[in-house]
Amino acid sequence: MPAISNKTRKPLSIPLPGGKTLHLGPGKTGQIGASAVDYAQVRKLVEAGEIEVVSEDSRPADGPGGARRGSTSRHGYGSGSGSRRSGDR
Repeated sequence: MPAISNKTRKPLSIPLPGGKTLHLGPGKTGQIGASAVDYAQVRKLVEAGEIEVVSEDSRPADGPGGARRGSTSRHGYGSGSGSRRSGDR
């Protein structure tokens, strides 16, 4: 799967085929489908120098730990196993 890299210092919204949009922050890289590389609006951004198409082989590795796939992020409150108190204490 090819990747594209934002070469600007501003966030970009990149229109993709099928009415989809890829949002890339400054200096960030995102994956797109092989058919999206030939999409007219993507080619226009490449020619303007705002994005660069990068093959998956030349992307840097995730580091010594590798990709953390399947990990979940726990935001918000704790486990909820305690009783909830309300009223005057």
